[in-house]
Amino acid sequence: MKNKTADRMKREDVPKNQKWDLTALFETKGEWEKELQAVKEDLSNVTMYKGRLQESAKVLLDCLEAKEKLLERFNLVSMYADLRLSVDNTETERQKDSAKASEARSELNAVLSFVENEIIALPEEKVKKFKEEEQGLQLFEKYFADLHERKPHALGEETEEVLAALGSLFSAPYNIYNRGKLSDMQFDSFTDEEGNEWPLSFALYAGKYSSSPSTEVRRNAYDSFNKTLNQYKHTFAAAYAANVNHEVTTARLRSYDSVTDMLLQPQQVTKEMYHNQLDVIQEELAPHMRKYANLKKRVLGLDKMAFADIKAPLDPDFKIETSYEEASETVKEALEIMGPEYMDMINTALTERWVDYADNIGKSTGAFCSSPYGAHPYVLMTWPDTMRGAYTLAHELGHAGHFYLAGKNQRMVNTRPSRYFIEAPSTMNEMLLSNHLLSKTNDNRTKRWVILQQLGTYYHNFVTHLLEGELQRRVYKLAEDGEPLTASVLSEQKVDVLKKFWGDTVEIDEGASLTWMHQPHYYMGLYPYTYSAGLTVSTIVSKQMIEEGKPAVESWLNVLRAGGTLKPLELIKKAGVDMSKPDPIREAVDHVGSLIDELEGSYSGQ
Repeated sequence: MKNKTADRMKREDVPKNQKWDLTALFETKGEWEKELQAVKEDLSNVTMYKGRLQESAKVLLDCLEAKEKLLERFNLVSMYADLRLSVDNTETERQKDSAKASEARSELNAVLSFVENEIIALPEEKVKKFKEEEQGLQLFEKYFADLHERKPHALGEETEEVLAALGSLFSAPYNIYNRGKLSDMQFDSFTDEEGNEWPLSFALYAGKYSSSPSTEVRRNAYDSFNKTLNQYKHTFAAAYAANVNHEVTTARLRSYDSVTDMLLQPQQVTKEMYHNQLDVIQEELAPHMRKYANLKKRVLGLDKMAFADIKAPLDPDFKIETSYEEASETVKEALEIMGPEYMDMINTALTERWVDYADNIGKSTGAFCSSPYGAHPYVLMTWPDTMRGAYTLAHELGHAGHFYLAGKNQRMVNTRPSRYFIEAPSTMNEMLLSNHLLSKTNDNRTKRWVILQQLGTYYHNFVTHLLEGELQRRVYKLAEDGEPLTASVLSEQKVDVLKKFWGDTVEIDEGASLTWMHQPHYYMGLYPYTYSAGLTVSTIVSKQMIEEGKPAVESWLNVLRAGGTLKPLELIKKAGVDMSKPDPIREAVDHVGSLIDELEGSYSGQ
């Protein structure tokens, strides 16, 4: 038996060009340590205003500006520690540094909590008067409005300070999940039909083997992957249960009607909008996806459509292998429609090491973009050697472009829009990449491949993440009803969610029941369902861009520049979409159906 793939690299062996350059944050770790200490010492620049915010408009403005400046500095400190850990979770020193930053974050939040507590306590008339007296306070308009909405749920100043101080404790479930997943889990290698041995990791399974053209590789990797997950399910369930119980308890303490109300409030989304995403897509997309699953089974000649086969490539003999460098050029070409300012950022990101794309031991799975205010964005991904990686790169650069433009046009307090909108700029770039690839070819097989990539995007956001959102909806209801969230309960609920969506077209086995262990999103509040909201928006706006050109592009760029100055409904309306109704969701689902119909037509007669 021979080992098909070399062992994964250690972080220190990764070539420089595959690693991001963190010197934009701090030149050395020593500088980082000095700034961490300096930020803590400079807390007095803000605490000197404690108990005084009602004195005058000038005092209030000075306090807010001092706090913002301090948080800008700490944001870079925190980001540096988090980014260093994300590329090597096995190194003790990085773990310690991240823990230091986390403790400092809790300390800062506790000490600075007086600012929001005192503003919430101010009479509305006084705040209005202060804004009239000091023009600078008008730049904090959205901030004041958000605090006003939280006012009915605020606790006493001492209680708020205590809760803020316990921040690192409340984030422990997420940290335990990541530590277990990225540091402790070791997966057995597996063999293919020829007896070749393949190494396995979270990143390799998600990024490579789950979509392998070989049925043997997909299913054997799946079995080995789930064998290890099964050994950790009780620990992971306990971590997730702790996180949910904390959220449910906090919602009750703050007198929200439900934990869902509490988690939706910062998103500034109505429950109707939330339920629309979950209900409309599950009900109306399911028939299309079942049709797609049956097509795969027929074309690939599978004995059954196993859960391990869902991401099988429909045209396994056709794949566009590409290097990171070649894919970068393709992404740049696809995004040229966005104009010179946006493209300057993209070019810089790809040439000045904003992207970390190596595969090394201990690296976080999946992909993300972190955008510290006052510095440039950073993208983490693992390069898969295929054009599918170009979609991941385009997606994360969508986040980068969003916060780059918001950061250039807004002060820090106004850069972050509702999470409901966050995935629109990222999936927009995937839409533009597909349109570009289709425009470049007359080859039917290549066109079919592009449609499959588009369906990959919709599967990820309209199925994987949406069904995570459905599980969350059920889990919060169970927790509020007092049901213990054990591994068996979570697995039973996940099986039921999957069976209701896939019907009898896909075999939902024990491994499928463990998919609640795959993603960290469950520890981030009501995040998973927002992927479908973002993709709904980008589906419709990308069509407008292709049809209308520059005017639609400029409207979209203005939405990105607006950052967090508007609530999501208003923000998305600026791009010409009304998400208060289910119509856009239905339009997006119909688009997915049309892609599947087109795909099926290309296989007619086979």
